[in-house]
Amino acid sequence: MAKVAFLGLGVMGSPMAAHLAKKGHDVTVYNRTGAKAEAWVKANGGAHAGTPREAAGDAEIVFACVGNDEDLRSVTLGEDGAFAGMGPGAVFVDHTTASAEVARELAAAAEARGLGFVDAPVSGGQAGAENGVLTVMCGGEAATYAKVEAAIGAYARACRLMGPAGSGQLTKMVNQICIAGLVQGLSEGVHFAKRSGLDVEAVLDVISKGAAGSWQMENRGRTMNEGRFDFGFAVDWMRKDLGILLDEARRNGASLPVSALVDQFYAEVQRMGGNRWDTSSLIARLER
Repeated sequence: MAKVAFLGLGVMGSPMAAHLAKKGHDVTVYNRTGAKAEAWVKANGGAHAGTPREAAGDAEIVFACVGNDEDLRSVTLGEDGAFAGMGPGAVFVDHTTASAEVARELAAAAEARGLGFVDAPVSGGQAGAENGVLTVMCGGEAATYAKVEAAIGAYARACRLMGPAGSGQLTKMVNQICIAGLVQGLSEGVHFAKRSGLDVEAVLDVISKGAAGSWQMENRGRTMNEGRFDFGFAVDWMRKDLGILLDEARRNGASLPVSALVDQFYAEVQRMGGNRWDTSSLIARLER
C-alpha cells in the first residue's frame, strides 16, 4: 500500500479518497475549507494538512480533484503548492476535468522537478465515485502511469492510458461531446412522446432494448419524464466542460455544431434557475 495525498474533497474527491483509505493506503487530505478535511479524517481515518505542500510531503502519489485550471494551478504551483512538497519520483495524478493545455503545462513543470504527472479526468458522476466504479482516462508517460494504475483501481472499474500528457483531458472532451448530443436527443424524444399522448415509460422500455438504448436512457429517461433533476452532475459543471472543449475545438479546427448548440440550451436552463439541476434538465426548456 502507498502513502498518498488527496487534494480536494468535493462530491467526487471525498468518496474517491475514502476508497483509497478503505484499500489500506495511508491517506493525507487537503481541502480549501479545512472543516471538510477534518470531517473526512473523522469519518475515514488518515490525516489532514493545512496546505497542499504539507499534504504532499513524503507522498508517493498525490491525487487532486478540484474545480478548474486555476484551482489546479493553485494547488500545484507556488511556495505552498504540492509540487514544492513532493519528493523526486513522486507522481501527481490530476482527476480535475480541465484543459489539455494546463495538463501539458503542469506535466512540464513536474518533469523539471523530477516528478511524474498524469492527467486523469473521470466519468461516472457522483454515484460512480461513491460506488468506486469510475471510468478514468489518462495522459502521461507509460512508466509513470504504471506507478499509479493500481492505486486508481481503488475507485475505478476502467482505467486506460490514452497517450501523452493532455490525452486524458482530450478523451474526456470526447466523452462530454457524446453525452451532450445524447441528452438533447433523449429530451426531445421524451418531450415528443408526451405531446403525442404516448405512455412514456412504455416507450422508453421498448426502445431501450433496441438501437436507441443508452446509459442516459436507462438512468435518466424516466426521471426526465417525472421532471426530477436532483442528481449529481450539475448544469454549471457541464457548461464548464463544454466551454473547455469548444475552446479546444477552436484550436484544433474541429467542427462541433451540436455541442455548441447544446451549450446554449444549457445557458437557457441556467437562466431558468437550473444551475444546480442535473444535466438531464435540458428537457425543462422544451416544456416551459
